[in-house]
Amino acid sequence: MKTNSTLLAACMGLLLVNTALAQGNKVLTIHAAEPIADVQPTMYGVFFEDINFGADGGIYAELIKNRSFEFAKPLMGWKVEQKPFNEGAVRVLNRQDAHAANPRFIRFKLNNNPPGVLSITNEGFRGMGIRQGLRYDFSCMYRQTSAGVVMHISLIDAAGKEIGKTTVTPAASGNDWHKANASFTATATDAKTQFKIEFSGSGTLDLDMISLFPSDTWKGRPGGMRADMIQLLADMKPGFLRFPGGCIVEGIDLSNRYQWKKTIGPIEERELKMNRWNVEFSHRLTPDYFQTFGLGFFEYFQLAEDIGATALPILNCGMACQYNTAELVPMEQLDPYVQDALDLVEFANGDITTTWGKVRADMGHPAPFHLQYLGIGNENWGPQYLERFAAFQKAIKTKYPAIQLVSSSGTDPDGERFDLLNNGLRDMGADVIDEHYYRRPDWFFQHANRYDNYPRNGTKIFAGEYAAHSDKTATIRDRNNWLTALSEAAFLTGLERNAGVVTMASYAPLFAHVDGWQWTPDLIWVDNLRSVGTTDYQVQKMYSLYKGTKVVSITMLGKAVAGQDSLYASAVIDERANELLIKIVNALPTAQTIALQLEGWGRMNPTVKQMLLQNDDLNAMNTLDNPTTVVPVESTITLTGKQPLFIAQPRSFTILRMRKSN
Repeated sequence: MKTNSTLLAACMGLLLVNTALAQGNKVLTIHAAEPIADVQPTMYGVFFEDINFGADGGIYAELIKNRSFEFAKPLMGWKVEQKPFNEGAVRVLNRQDAHAANPRFIRFKLNNNPPGVLSITNEGFRGMGIRQGLRYDFSCMYRQTSAGVVMHISLIDAAGKEIGKTTVTPAASGNDWHKANASFTATATDAKTQFKIEFSGSGTLDLDMISLFPSDTWKGRPGGMRADMIQLLADMKPGFLRFPGGCIVEGIDLSNRYQWKKTIGPIEERELKMNRWNVEFSHRLTPDYFQTFGLGFFEYFQLAEDIGATALPILNCGMACQYNTAELVPMEQLDPYVQDALDLVEFANGDITTTWGKVRADMGHPAPFHLQYLGIGNENWGPQYLERFAAFQKAIKTKYPAIQLVSSSGTDPDGERFDLLNNGLRDMGADVIDEHYYRRPDWFFQHANRYDNYPRNGTKIFAGEYAAHSDKTATIRDRNNWLTALSEAAFLTGLERNAGVVTMASYAPLFAHVDGWQWTPDLIWVDNLRSVGTTDYQVQKMYSLYKGTKVVSITMLGKAVAGQDSLYASAVIDERANELLIKIVNALPTAQTIALQLEGWGRMNPTVKQMLLQNDDLNAMNTLDNPTTVVPVESTITLTGKQPLFIAQPRSFTILRMRKSN
């Protein structure tokens, strides 16, 4: 009897399929009662790198550029004015080894000066974004032998008008440094404001760490992050935050590499360095791009915690960028690099009685950050990488066996270099391999089945950096348009379908300033006052918000839906919401009618929620002036019958949220 029932059900299913095919419809079969893999909470995350003014001039809300005079040119970003000119009235001094992390400061000598005789003006990061009615918090470190100098502080808009001011009179005297603070409210909004200090009185005044922050930082933290940019990340509900890069981890050479221990502790003791993107591209030279590390590893961990993401820090493995210098640390001198990794785990997870756990606690976070993942190297390759990764793996797994190590598969998703790393790392039992792909949209459409035949057991995949490029990579003509986003939506169906293999994925790069970028395309674009999620951002956000918990099979004519008739699809169960989520990409310029054959879902509620991302123009873009050209439209549709018909709109990405009928 059981056999006959099974046979009857199979025959009825075949009849339904044949009926739909006879009507010219595509049939997608979803096996809702047969989960094939778990979707990890980390499945979709964000990758941050300090490129395109991503940190200084970006999410780090400091408005003063070169606040401590440590750029290669000490007065870069500053303009000194004297009327009349007085030789020696302004000097930059260097304490050198006496204060190696922050050696320079500026000295002003006044002799009964009235206001307007001597001033300095800071241009900010391509100007300063100032908002009417918002409080701005000024601070500086100062030293004077005796009181007598007054600072007249103002904001000057692009038209030369004063839009905010205050007066600060340093009171303390002697040989020690002190901190002065003042706050004032802006009287107008302007995106290209400059900051000015006029000096009056008599005496000698030394200044350092001249700073100005808006009061509306993320979570209202003094000296914190730009709230609108962080909100775009929080809105995605990302599963992880990878930081601090990217190529800045490697550095142009090893002296330029990222060193996490120099990014923690008091702000004035963090050692500035040139950002490697300063000189990387001749078509976008950016000589004023430096890293102050006001945004350091503590702040990265705190940000991950704020937005509910798992922290994924990446550390240098003793190798500089192989495209720049290919500088290596000899294996016999690798121990300090490995120790940095061990110390970072202790900094993140250690009890406050441990050396580095106490440092974390002293910075205001006694509870551990619960670090689970740690990346060793970024886009490094060759046998020299395998040798160095093995040393890190042995040391970290011996002391912290639960930490999942992320390893590099180099710069490309195929070829001899990739094969060497992929095979070598799997032989070493690597936890996670980080794969990168910057390619044209057609590559993403064609590789939606990339992971269908990867091993289901053992080493997992982190799609750590990907982006569809509308033009050749690293040119100024790349755009974030609907074609790039649609191709990524198609590709991500393959990642989701293979969630048993791919456990993490992130687009790259994350942020770009419209006046200060080095690389395109990018997920989020900003100016000094505004931010916008691109078409690609909308795709990433939809996947992240509706990632579900269990993958189920979705097929067309018995095969994964990965490009047949330009259709791409994946399906997951969200156990928390008790929903079946079907993601469908139609890459054709015409609508397609699809029959949905739901097996193992019981009786479906005909009321279905639909999230639709669509545009007929493949060149359509979201911009700061037109931020909603391509955004999801939520609606309710009705799907009825044993094999309900769904119309996939032209050039669209759709998520259907289905529930069982009561």
